[in-house]
Amino acid sequence: MNWTTPADLRAQVQRLWDRGEVLAAVVRGEPLFPRRLPIRGPSAADISDRFEAVRQWITVLRQGDGRHYRLAMRDIRHRLLGPNQLPEGVWLDSLDAAVAWIGKTRELRRFGELLALTRERQPRLMVWLAQKPLKALEVADAWPRLLDLLGWLQAHPRPGIYLRQVDMPGAHSKFIEQYRGVLSELLDRALPAEAIDTTCSGISRFAARYGFLDKPQRIRLRWLDTGVSGLPAGMADDLTLRQDAFARLNPAVRRVFITENEINFLALPPLPESLAIFGAGYGFEVLEEARWLRELPVFYWGDIDTHGFAILDQLRSYLPEVHSILMDRATLMAHAGLWLTEPNPLKRELPRLNPEEAVLYDDLRDNRLGRSVRLEQEAIGFAWVRRALSRW
Repeated sequence: MNWTTPADLRAQVQRLWDRGEVLAAVVRGEPLFPRRLPIRGPSAADISDRFEAVRQWITVLRQGDGRHYRLAMRDIRHRLLGPNQLPEGVWLDSLDAAVAWIGKTRELRRFGELLALTRERQPRLMVWLAQKPLKALEVADAWPRLLDLLGWLQAHPRPGIYLRQVDMPGAHSKFIEQYRGVLSELLDRALPAEAIDTTCSGISRFAARYGFLDKPQRIRLRWLDTGVSGLPAGMADDLTLRQDAFARLNPAVRRVFITENEINFLALPPLPESLAIFGAGYGFEVLEEARWLRELPVFYWGDIDTHGFAILDQLRSYLPEVHSILMDRATLMAHAGLWLTEPNPLKRELPRLNPEEAVLYDDLRDNRLGRSVRLEQEAIGFAWVRRALSRW
């Protein structure tokens, strides 16, 4: 028996709420109610063969009539049972009745307050409220401060200060960082186009997108030939520079090595006219401004697994001519006894790999060498590392 129950009817109303349709209609001022809810009822054969079940079904539906909804009946005439009435639909007569039925009266009242405040202070956000009313409800406690911050940025576009320096009660840096996601959506609608740097996207670029100073990125490096560093003894062993200072370097080297493993970075042997950089996984955008890197041979050493090749692929989006080192089939097979299992191997295409790398990557992602094979770079014997470096 697949006849509509009061629980089915309530679920229909809940879905209207969960899809944001109820609150979106409130924002737009559209009358969503009265609203007819469709029902599934017994067939003519059911009425003949299961009359008692039909009668009980009608009784159950009538229990909610007048309390949560209005039951619409139609007259029927059955050849055996004579004239009767059968439910043909359910009507929700008001918004208040609908939200009360699903226990959302408090949320509706809260949204009404939020809506009135937004209409008064930031009317440009009304379209966003209609699109994402439930998200607005999620941040309702912070909404007044979010509007305050929007107003502050409208008065101080692209302020050129750190988030910590925003001089507004309650809008400290932790608050801004906590709500960066929703703030980005709101600011994109509330600020003029010239106040937004659209080349900066994503949560990590929030500060740059809206004209705040960002925490400087830092790059860690070692001169593998201290004689050409120009630095006092000891300083060239391990140095950290801000991104802008790194970009201005003009090192007297003829090659650069980038490695992901810290111990490998520290243990790289002396090499004439060479510099080592400690990588940062998928964070190579910090190297983009260092134009001098494009004029030198750059060698990347990562794990031999699908993620290692993905990092290499991304590095080439900044440094197209970078070479891989110690990420070849011979190195992998020579250390077969040290293979591990990669936890979450990648399957996507990596268009910047050269032919040899691409073949090995395909073998790894398709499990042709074993299940999720991985060789971590620190597992490679150091004599093998020295021989590989000496060829360059």
